[in-house]
Amino acid sequence: MMKIRLAISSLLLATAVAVTGGLSAQAQEKKQLAFVVNGASDFWKLAEAGVKKAQTELPNYELSLKYPEQAAAAVQQRLMDDLVAAGVSAIMVSAVDPKSSTGALNRIGGQVPLFTTDSDAPDTNRIAYIGSSNTAAGKQAGEIALKALPDGGKCIGFVGLPGADNARERIEGMKSAIAGSKVELVDIRGDDIDMTRAKRNVEDALAANPDITCMVGFYSYNPPRIYEVLKEAGKLGQITVIAFDEDPITLGGVREGSIAGTVVQQPYEWGYQGMKLMAKYLEGDKSVIPADKLIIVPTAIIDKANVDAFEAELKSRINGG
Repeated sequence: MMKIRLAISSLLLATAVAVTGGLSAQAQEKKQLAFVVNGASDFWKLAEAGVKKAQTELPNYELSLKYPEQAAAAVQQRLMDDLVAAGVSAIMVSAVDPKSSTGALNRIGGQVPLFTTDSDAPDTNRIAYIGSSNTAAGKQAGEIALKALPDGGKCIGFVGLPGADNARERIEGMKSAIAGSKVELVDIRGDDIDMTRAKRNVEDALAANPDITCMVGFYSYNPPRIYEVLKEAGKLGQITVIAFDEDPITLGGVREGSIAGTVVQQPYEWGYQGMKLMAKYLEGDKSVIPADKLIIVPTAIIDKANVDAFEAELKSRINGG
């Protein structure tokens, strides 16, 4: 009988140690913060660099940047569901289609703190938006157009996701800047972040509109596709190109003068500041969230005069400088 009691006592003690050890291990597990982008694009390399920088300052967290398999709202939502199921503590997302995804985003935001970047979803329960003012960026594109086309001209715009807030606001911003001038934005063509379709859109627009004098690339990969098509058609330098973001082809075009200018954002800061923002929020510091829930990271115009200095700074950040 004594032996049985000792055996039971030993078993209970071992179980208690195992449970305590498990709880201790759980307590030591790092909280996970995820940045979910809207599709595969080199544009997000800078955001990755920002996330890596934040990781060095947030040793108690595990930070990651996630790409959906394709730029589709349903695919992106599945990715976020998987992250929540895996125990992620907070998510920052560039929503593929905020207008049609309100219910899905609210569902995610009801389970973990949800932040938005790049393309906002203001009608959801997201905690805050950190990123560009896309309307202001669109106005800067309009400024480039007015300067490059003093006698006016007809522009066609190319964009990935026409329904996304970042696209819509950039287009509206540009239209407001050129309103009343002789510069017109006569058409917008979407490609769903499909590189082949993006190039074909430019080819089709060029063939159908021989009188076009200006092309605008609203997403980072659109200006390079415009550049490629115009170069192949022998029309590089004959049609004014206005760009967004800092793809190497775009910056090369700005340097050589075949692209009038580009409006650049700061995805590095979205990644860096966004991760630190989520960490502070999880730690109970709600003072980091402004009353309007908008944290605007300024955009800038890059032209031939400042492209070299900008590119040097860009390389330094990507290389961890």
